[in-house]
Amino acid sequence: MKKKLLLVITAVALAFSLTACGEDPELAKFKSEMENFCNAVAEIDEGINSIDVTQEGYREQLLEYLDKAEDEFKKLASISIPEEFSYIQELVISSSEDMTQAVEQFHEAFGTDSYNEYTFEYANEYYQRAYKKLTYIITLLHGDIPDGDDITIYE
Repeated sequence: MKKKLLLVITAVALAFSLTACGEDPELAKFKSEMENFCNAVAEIDEGINSIDVTQEGYREQLLEYLDKAEDEFKKLASISIPEEFSYIQELVISSSEDMTQAVEQFHEAFGTDSYNEYTFEYANEYYQRAYKKLTYIITLLHGDIPDGDDITIYE
C-alpha cells in the first residue's frame, strides 16, 4: 500500500502540472477533480496502513476504508475528462469497476464471523488491478507509455 501512496503523490504533482494560468476551464476542473481524488486516496491509503491488525475491530476498519476507496474510484469514473485525455476514459471506468469488485469480495472474505482466504486473494487481485490501471492512467497523463508484458500499443 505504501507504493500506492507514492503513486498518489505523483498523481497530485501531475494534477498541478496539467493546468497553468489562463488554461481552459474544463481542464482546470479536471485538474481539480484529479487533485481531490489523489488527496482522498492518499488519505485512505494512510488510514489503511495505520490499522493495527492486532486490535479487535481491525477488519471493520479496513472495510470502512475500502468502502471509501470504492466511493472515490466511482467519483473518478464519473468526472468529465477533457477531449485531449479521452484515451484514458476506458481505463478510468475499468479501474473503478475493479475496485467495486474488490470491495465486494473483501466484504465477502470477512463476512459474518469467518474469514475466507480464497475470497480474500480474489479480492486482492481486483484491488491490485484497480491500482495498476490507475498507474497506467497517471503514466499516460504524464505523456509516457506504460510498459509491461500485458500492454499492447495500437497506433
